Amino acid sequence: MPAVAVHVNFGVFTGREATLAEIDRLAASLLDRVPHVTIVSEVRHEIDRHSEAAVHQVRIEIPPHEDEAQPEQLEGWVVDRAERWARQCFAERATSTA
Repeated sequence: MPAVAVHVNFGVFTGREATLAEIDRLAASLLDRVPHVTIVSEVRHEIDRHSEAAVHQVRIEIPPHEDEAQPEQLEGWVVDRAERWARQCFAERATSTA
């Protein structure tokens, strides 16, 4: 079980899936502080008899490690990094298509 798990609704925010290069950049920024990170990029389908929705999501999981005494502080740091990363991805694509 991860010490920290953060979900980024990337598709809702950017309107697209994250590229491999963007995921690599996110990983590099997280490895500044943690020794290991798992990043899952997935399309989630929520379906019932009346509706269907598909959302691209990026899940960041960081396992427990002995260097981190305060997981809640780590979680806040990861959320901050993930928000910055998503905003940068959106801004880069928005300026390249303008």
